[in-house]
Amino acid sequence: MGSLDSVELLPEPDDDRILSAIDPSAVGFQDDWRAEVTGWAPAVPTPINRVRGNKFIVTNGILFAILAVLLLWVWQSGYLLVDLPPPKSEWAAEQAGFSDASLDGLTGEGVRVCIVDTGIDLSNPAFNGVEIVFKDMIGDSLTPVDYGFLAHGTLMAGLLVAQSHQVGMAPNIDLAVVAALGDDGNGKNTADEAEVAQAIDWCIDEFSADIISLSLGGTQTDGMMREGPSVSVTRKAVDMGIYVVAAAGNDGGLADDGKVSVPSNVDRAISVGASTKGGQVWSNSSMGSQTLASGEQRTNPNLKPEIIAPGEFIISTGRGDTWYSSSGTSDATVFVTAALALILEDQPNMKPKLNSDGSCIDMVKEALRLSTEGGGAVHDNTAGYGELHAGNWLDEIRNLPDCQ
Repeated sequence: MGSLDSVELLPEPDDDRILSAIDPSAVGFQDDWRAEVTGWAPAVPTPINRVRGNKFIVTNGILFAILAVLLLWVWQSGYLLVDLPPPKSEWAAEQAGFSDASLDGLTGEGVRVCIVDTGIDLSNPAFNGVEIVFKDMIGDSLTPVDYGFLAHGTLMAGLLVAQSHQVGMAPNIDLAVVAALGDDGNGKNTADEAEVAQAIDWCIDEFSADIISLSLGGTQTDGMMREGPSVSVTRKAVDMGIYVVAAAGNDGGLADDGKVSVPSNVDRAISVGASTKGGQVWSNSSMGSQTLASGEQRTNPNLKPEIIAPGEFIISTGRGDTWYSSSGTSDATVFVTAALALILEDQPNMKPKLNSDGSCIDMVKEALRLSTEGGGAVHDNTAGYGELHAGNWLDEIRNLPDCQ
């Protein structure tokens, strides 16, 4: 048998003790827009549970040899406490510039973020005290539920608002989660594009979102003669000054079709690719095309993707007291959403207003371009203008004139 070093192990949905070997370079494709969560590839999705027993109190004055025998007996008897906390991916937040001094004290307070995903499961203790607005587009649940494969929406929400172990990057935002995608039984989260569009519309009209975070997307095809409903409603959002952050997609590599997912292809939307620890482009992060269907060329600051952010082996919340690791542009999208939430807390004049026309988004996106390591002088079809640095982005925006 060959080495398994190059594969990842994925638990079977019916029995997580059974693991299937997955080739991480294999990427699923969509024939049409199926609203698949293209920005997510499970990395080490087995739950990382704490191993617990009962406390053992050691008395002093016992000889070492006797103590060793006693400890062996206690271990076998199950009285020894072993509390192994799950790992964290704090390196990712640091790499993305969240430790910058300019962000000190910012938590996203007062910023309204709407996630369209598979829903959310609040049973993880890290969500204790978290209040969300929940909308169910799949069923009729009035309480939060996650319909996804391995609770994808729960993973994404935890990166934003987890309150313990690995604290979210914007823990005090006003959060809404719309369940619009679900497990199709084959390990993919899918939905009809029209339902996703309705979910985005709900974020606009019912929740009055400042930011809409989309860790999802569909493929662009050459046969598309008109834009789909998800693109149309995304244009509506950004033209109203509402920020849309969307996954670039997960079809990178030799089979890349050369186009980011929709609706991240919309000019004013922020299309997010994924990076690895160390800042390299993640191998499955999608490439962007700078030519529009009309033949026109994209211009700064809207070249696709605009930015990359950490998206490999990212730890976040699962159902119950579990933590999962996942990879993809889904995770990366949430890093950009979190950074933008902190920025809007610091610069509330950049929030959408009743008379907004999208010009504030243009300024914020130009600041994002300039905040990258190379100052946005060069754009790459996979790396965008460079990697997210939340602190530098805020510094650039602080230098902008007030946005009307």
